Amino acid sequence: MSEAVVTAAVPHSSGSRRPRLRAPAGAVDCHMHVYDPRFKPSPHWQQVPPVAPVASYRQLQARLGTSRTVVVQPSTYGIDNACTLDALRQLGDSARGIAVLEPEIGDAEMDSMHALGVRGVRVNFVTPQSWGVTTAARLRSTANRIAPHGWHVQVLMTAEQIVQMIDVLQSLPVPLVIDHLGRIPQPAGTANAAYGAVCKLLERGRTVVKLSGAYMGTQVGGPTYADSSSVARGFVKAAPDRVVWGSDWPHPTETDKPDDADLLDLILDWAPDDATRTKILVDNPARLYGFSPHPDRTFQ
Repeated sequence: MSEAVVTAAVPHSSGSRRPRLRAPAGAVDCHMHVYDPRFKPSPHWQQVPPVAPVASYRQLQARLGTSRTVVVQPSTYGIDNACTLDALRQLGDSARGIAVLEPEIGDAEMDSMHALGVRGVRVNFVTPQSWGVTTAARLRSTANRIAPHGWHVQVLMTAEQIVQMIDVLQSLPVPLVIDHLGRIPQPAGTANAAYGAVCKLLERGRTVVKLSGAYMGTQVGGPTYADSSSVARGFVKAAPDRVVWGSDWPHPTETDKPDDADLLDLILDWAPDDATRTKILVDNPARLYGFSPHPDRTFQ
């Protein structure tokens, strides 16, 4: 694809060119958030959230050439998923959702969420939560609660937490998705114990790593994020069928917003060929989230 200039700037994204990577049909952005001022943040959240509604995200889709997405509930809204569910209604069958739940949620409410496209629950060990400190016990109880519904658990953890909880993560009764490259610290990168722990989880066959957040912890910076990219390449090589890509728009951790075209183009470096890139952007997300052409397949 040519690097044609996009006439309208995309909110929360720097740059103006289109990606060099031509996104294949059905390409999925597997990690983004919607923040809509119609919905109030949870009382536990002290920062002012960005204004990042569905309409702005659709501008990003037009720029990147992706057509499907996964809306991840941000900690900003706590266990009130109203904003995320509203986004799923707007986006329709081209979107899936990851919610944040109380383990005691009723089946009827979960069924309603499933009908809108929710396919997993995020458990965040890193940023403030409405219930306080997240524990391994909460992770287990959440996994047990969602198992009958065929959902997966998505964890945001530090590298140290992954190492500490490796036994818990291996024993969960549902598929496991690891956010943001496992947040492997630099400059240790692939030499860090957490990298080996994530590879061990990938070998089990029920774990997926999100190739997202390359800017988190990088000491090199963009556009190459060469240190984070070494970790991403390792995960792709270890398990090309168990990695997915996400933009992390609107990049809530970043003051200086990255160029999303650069972030998509990282796949050209991380994956060696078009077949692997299609797995990352289309085939793997289709299985994990139930997008066509495999709506009835689960990630086992």
